Amino acid sequence: QVQLVESGGGLVQAGGSLRLSCVASGSIFSINSMDWFRQAPGKQRELVACITSGGLTTYAGSVKGRFTISRENAKNTVYLQMNSLKPEDTAVYYCSALETRGFRSWGQGTQVTVSS
Repeated sequence: QVQLVESGGGLVQAGGSLRLSCVASGSIFSINSMDWFRQAPGKQRELVACITSGGLTTYAGSVKGRFTISRENAKNTVYLQMNSLKPEDTAVYYCSALETRGFRSWGQGTQVTVSS
């Protein structure tokens, strides 16, 4: 199994920036991709960005050009740099790992609040 711990959420004004971090431990050799999801109140959880073991990245259209996902293999850490934040980015952000066997692990989530 993979354990994930997120950090870096908080309150920021519109137009500001935050960087989320996710540290993975456990069966990290089995990870196929690392993903960031978010869930706003009353809405479904949605995929924000993902990065594969080969370094390929994908972004939701709503964050493309503003968010950047990256990884630091030596620290087993994935980052989500969020710039030009908007009030609609307010949500709980979850780090997730998709293993090669198809099992998905989740972190506990970190709150991001963007004030207008």
